[in-house]
Amino acid sequence: MLQQTPAARVEGTWLAWMEHWPTPAALAAASTADVLRAWGRLGYPRRALRLQEAARAVVERHDGELPESEDALLALPGVGSYTAAAVMAFAFGRRSLVLDVNVRRVLARVDGGVEHPARTETAAERRRAWVFVPDGDREAATWSAAAMELGATVCTARNPDCDRCPVAGHCSWLALGRPDWEGPPRVGQAWEGTDRQCRGRIMAALRSAHVPVPVADLTWPDREQLRRCITSLVDDGLAESLDEGLTLPR
Repeated sequence: MLQQTPAARVEGTWLAWMEHWPTPAALAAASTADVLRAWGRLGYPRRALRLQEAARAVVERHDGELPESEDALLALPGVGSYTAAAVMAFAFGRRSLVLDVNVRRVLARVDGGVEHPARTETAAERRRAWVFVPDGDREAATWSAAAMELGATVCTARNPDCDRCPVAGHCSWLALGRPDWEGPPRVGQAWEGTDRQCRGRIMAALRSAHVPVPVADLTWPDREQLRRCITSLVDDGLAESLDEGLTLPR
């Protein structure tokens, strides 16, 4: 849930989610429609589908217990290198390289002397980041959590609070006078009028309905874009097209 979504938006949904489905087996047995309704407005709802698919794989392959092997985690649906590393560190207290946008920004400033990391993570960046991860499992897991929290609360993308930073004395970017970013412009994602907004509008209508929603009842100014987004939602497994209209997958 925290991938691509701020913690403040995730907290309430996560607490309710864990109350409904506290184990992989419980989530695996849930209806997909209920899972998508519980996901609500967190965005990128395919994550909810992958999470349920992963829960089902955990039940089928690992007797309902999350595997404590990075290779086994990577074999689960929707689990990439970042998620596997985060689970190893935060669930099992193992040494791993957890490189989210916050940790990357901290290391770019402290070690690289630049305001922001490169847009795309590189092998060289990963090799350099490993240097900072302590050797012991417990120490490494603590470091990963601390670096992530530092980037999220102090060493933020905008208006970093260097006076409050515990590693300010070691920060290359601060020592250089906090030079402005000289890389490509960092442009935020557009939202208004995009397919993402249109898909979100459709999903909101389907979540609030318990019967199929006729396509004619869906409001969107560009009907061709609406049809395209309906097709993409069906293709992604997020909606089903019935004679009566659209519905969440059952």
